[in-house]
Amino acid sequence: MNAMELLTTRRTYRRFAQKAVPQDVVDDIVQAVRLSSCGANRQAVRLVLVQSPEMVAKVQPLVKWAGYLPPEQGTPKADELPTFYAAVVQDTAIPGDLATDTGIALANMTLAAWDKGVGSCIMGAINKPALTTLLGIEEPQKLAFMVAFGYPTHKAAIVPMTEQTGVKYYLDENRDYCVPKRSAEEIARSL
Repeated sequence: MNAMELLTTRRTYRRFAQKAVPQDVVDDIVQAVRLSSCGANRQAVRLVLVQSPEMVAKVQPLVKWAGYLPPEQGTPKADELPTFYAAVVQDTAIPGDLATDTGIALANMTLAAWDKGVGSCIMGAINKPALTTLLGIEEPQKLAFMVAFGYPTHKAAIVPMTEQTGVKYYLDENRDYCVPKRSAEEIARSL
């Protein structure tokens, strides 16, 4: 897959096959974060890898899925849960623009996984206090996001954004995700 195919097809996935994410993919995710561009090369983004089934099960009730959908549609069922989570952590002792650096790292890690067919869901609606305790994250590190990973069991596709759709993603008749995107003309203008 070339870079534009990766960008076009790497969508958010919320239902996964119950198949472990292989270690080579986990290693690629770590390398993608390690190699990420960052302000002044400060490298303040860290990961906590949640791979054991027991820890994945403990994380699951502490994250929220698909805010635009009713829970019965957007929350994965027991046989659709991710098999791996990465906690994205910021080292606040390192100065700089942590938000930008974290965004770049999130993009890199999800693209690296998708290059090997592993889908992801970046989650900001999480119980940060409980996850911080569960994952043993201590100051000056701060939990920013959780990312769920696994092999998707549904499709996700870009559709044109219209007045009727607005920005909210939705499920089609096959329970596949439709993700409205603005046109290129709305995004950029030439001078």
